[in-house]
Amino acid sequence: MAALATPGAFRVTGWYLTAFRRLWKMNLLSSFVQPMLYLLGLGVGVGSLVDRNTGSTSTLGGVSYVAYVVPGLLVTTAMSLGAMESMWPIMGNLKWQRGYHGIAVTPLEARDIVLGHATWIAFRSAVAGAAVAIALALFPDTRSWGLIPAVAVAALVGVAFATPIMAISVNSEYDGAFAGIQRFYIIPLFLFGGAFYPLSQLPTVVQWMAKIPPLWHGVVVARGFTTGHVAWWATLGHLTYVSIWIAAGAIVATRRLRRKLYP
Repeated sequence: MAALATPGAFRVTGWYLTAFRRLWKMNLLSSFVQPMLYLLGLGVGVGSLVDRNTGSTSTLGGVSYVAYVVPGLLVTTAMSLGAMESMWPIMGNLKWQRGYHGIAVTPLEARDIVLGHATWIAFRSAVAGAAVAIALALFPDTRSWGLIPAVAVAALVGVAFATPIMAISVNSEYDGAFAGIQRFYIIPLFLFGGAFYPLSQLPTVVQWMAKIPPLWHGVVVARGFTTGHVAWWATLGHLTYVSIWIAAGAIVATRRLRRKLYP
């Protein structure tokens, strides 16, 4: 087959983007409104109570509660988006719309589909993160130039959830497992992953369990940028760990997709 002028992964990303053009306004609006509600409810409402307690500021690393919550909103938004876009849409492209089967008859390969999906999730997470950042920039307590690199970190975390879940979705025959992923993985991480309070407030066993997925690592890095307290060597370690999740998920997803589409 003749070589493609444009990298295959970008062609798959363009395929996703074409479909997204019909829904981008609604997606962007929801990405703006939902974090705004969380910010008002948790950051402003609950935060006003937390900040009144003696010693709360030191527990939160010397910042107000609303400033502490900011990176949690960014990164959990990307986590939820990356997970959702890697469950039913993947199964749909394999079983219902069979879009991946159409791609398989072109010169594109399994790795192009996986990398294209990962690139697409990075783009979607960045767009959603930018919408969140715009909402946060409206408030003086959450306005920071650190929101810009924090959006990039959130996009990386979105991909770190997308590729492993994609690997699961490729081998799933029914969508029943997706509800389990949401209930027993995504929602517990949202609540206990260090996004809205320090992990030190949890039992030691729960702390270690929360540190295994990439969410907490992304939140720590994003929080360093938004608060202006960046520990560069620790940041490099966290980002490397998140990248390992991306690579491992992409390798497994590619192998499984190749067996399914390219026998």
